[in-house]
Amino acid sequence: MPATLTLQTPHLSDYPELVRVWEASVRATHDFLPDAYILLLRERVLERYLDAVMLVCCKDHKRRILGFAGVANGRVDMLFVAPHARGQGVGKRLLRHAVAELNAERLDVNEQNPQALGFYLHEGFEVCGRSETDGLGQPYPLLHMRLIRTGS
Repeated sequence: MPATLTLQTPHLSDYPELVRVWEASVRATHDFLPDAYILLLRERVLERYLDAVMLVCCKDHKRRILGFAGVANGRVDMLFVAPHARGQGVGKRLLRHAVAELNAERLDVNEQNPQALGFYLHEGFEVCGRSETDGLGQPYPLLHMRLIRTGS
């Protein structure tokens, strides 16, 4: 990952860009979600979810947001990377910051998103449970994951 990338707390003025990154990421990785559901979630992201978490974003040298994470109560509730920035270490850097600086130890991942599941497994998380539905009660199963602690 280029050294010119920075992690910072986004400002309210960054919210529209965060939502654009969120939607582009979801459309690239959540092909099982219907368009109407993505649009419903997009409104909730902007109106509710961003303010419910501690946010950190990754910006490039032009101050464009490449990805962001949101953490609340020890849980990574959001981790989204712009499609053009995938594979460049943005998600890894955000997740490691969430763990080290925001004390995140848990997260949920859509069972139908095998790329994200593989990423979290590679980063030291393990599956510790499953729900048949997502947070809104829709039939999109979630895998509950926790960080594996080693050496202590």
